[in-house]
Amino acid sequence: MSIRVALIGTGIMGMDHARIFAEELPHVELRTICDVSAERARYVADQFGIQHAETDALKVIASKEIDAVVIASPDHTHTPLTLAAIKAGKPVLCEKPLATSSQECLTVIEEEMKLGKKMVQLGFMRRFDPAYTAMKKDLLQGKIGQAVMFHCFHRNVEAPANFTGQMAISNSAPHEFDAARFILDEEVNSISVFQPQCLDTSKVGAPVFMVLETESGRLINIEINNNAAYGYDVRGELVGEKGSIALRSPVLTELHSELQASEAYAADWRPRFAEAYRLQNKAWIQSIMTNTPSPIASDSWDGYCATLIAEAGVQALSSGTKTLIHRIEKPTFYL
Repeated sequence: MSIRVALIGTGIMGMDHARIFAEELPHVELRTICDVSAERARYVADQFGIQHAETDALKVIASKEIDAVVIASPDHTHTPLTLAAIKAGKPVLCEKPLATSSQECLTVIEEEMKLGKKMVQLGFMRRFDPAYTAMKKDLLQGKIGQAVMFHCFHRNVEAPANFTGQMAISNSAPHEFDAARFILDEEVNSISVFQPQCLDTSKVGAPVFMVLETESGRLINIEINNNAAYGYDVRGELVGEKGSIALRSPVLTELHSELQASEAYAADWRPRFAEAYRLQNKAWIQSIMTNTPSPIASDSWDGYCATLIAEAGVQALSSGTKTLIHRIEKPTFYL
């Protein structure tokens, strides 16, 4: 049995998804590549020996030749395309964010609940990263006692020219928001946001520092620095009553030369999380084949919560005060 998959969007993430589905996973037929640019769709399809290249995403979703849909198109298209897939009864793997607003997320949740079946897996791939899953396993085994604090940082080499402090919260930080919720298994109740006043905070990619408080009173701090200059670097340390667990990036080699030892950093997120993406996509295909959602994958509720935290974070940055996060009660559908 092969799942016939359509990929919508052929940017950096779309290309990576195409490669994973076309070359690395069994039981998948990457059947259609879709992009608003016919030339780009055809180019990517040819790269992987795929016959069908389309420009009309809604037509692709409705096609009887497609069993499931991957959405890697621009953020503002995620909600309408996800809704179309749900209405067509087709499972979706959607890159984050689920929507550009928490209200739009609720629209997806309502449509999914109306269908009566979970259809959406969201691309918070860190849940499948071996380092994060090992951290959660160690916590559940009681190796550090109760978790009390989670320190996170997320650094990029250089921010795009249009990248603002608000975008650091709404675009970069949601991966940290979801990872913290996944590791600690509880919701976030408030967020405070700070920027170092010794810097020009209007500068593109100015660092952002956030403090989040969970339902039980645990603390999470998150640094987002999109102009770190030295490389892509994501780390975390979970502090417990009896010790701590630190995330480590996979290191394949250490260079010894000219009286120094050094390790190389990647230029972006892809090498660091390559295995996470592969495992995420494999789990999605497995969930379709078994008709059982992955127990660790993020769903529409997780997308709603991450977006809600981001909205509160943007408000906190603007107001300079702690912002409370007001969620709807979690539907039993997502328990």
